[in-house]
Amino acid sequence: MQTSPIVLTTIAGLSTGLGGALAVLCTPTERLLAASAGFAGGVMLTASLTDLLPEALDFYAAYLPPLGSGGAAVSLLALGMLTAALLGRLLPEESELADRFGQGRDPARAAAMRTALITGAALLLHNFPEGVLTFFAGTADPALGLRTAAAIALHNIPEGLAVAVPFAYATRSRAAGVLAALVSGLAEPLGAVLAWLFLRRFFTPGFLTGTVVLAAGIMVWVALAQLLPQALAAKHRAAGIFGAAAGTLLMLLGIAALP
Repeated sequence: MQTSPIVLTTIAGLSTGLGGALAVLCTPTERLLAASAGFAGGVMLTASLTDLLPEALDFYAAYLPPLGSGGAAVSLLALGMLTAALLGRLLPEESELADRFGQGRDPARAAAMRTALITGAALLLHNFPEGVLTFFAGTADPALGLRTAAAIALHNIPEGLAVAVPFAYATRSRAAGVLAALVSGLAEPLGAVLAWLFLRRFFTPGFLTGTVVLAAGIMVWVALAQLLPQALAAKHRAAGIFGAAAGTLLMLLGIAALP
């Protein structure tokens, strides 16, 4: 019996919430926050540079000479990084977040909130094209859709954890962390539904590939500009390094396990 493409996409998206639910098992502390930032940075860099970008290079190589395919991928990656930089400038500063959330006496929580917002926004933008990709893969070939959904679900579990921990720390609510992870994952079925209703005739393999590379650029910037600097701050540097190593290794295992 074949599984509906929208069901596959929803399951893949909900796995982000499953990853967020793991945050319930942990007590949010500054050490855990540093480890989580490193973990998220390792996950994002590894997924972008060893999975999303190579797939895009392979796609463009079928249509362009080597220099052209590399230039197309790098240009889209840079555009994604620029988008993330602009997004970061639009978000409130830590002092404003501290006033808004009543955290003026605890700047660490304000910093965690800003990190959580940037990470959540990056993953939201990343999950949207993933949902479209899963949906169309399932529509074209049910077996391919199942493999794609499984691979994305495996990737989404650590991403959900990376979103949930800073939200839980900043808000003092583990439930808020789980909810934030779940919302970022629901972008996948939302992307699939919107694509089917309004955009399906405009989506081509080239357009989807470009969107994925843009999302990869966003994640690279967030990892390098926000997550890893926070993880490697002097106070809990060892935890941040451990988290980055764990995130990198876990994503490499996930990428290797599901072709």
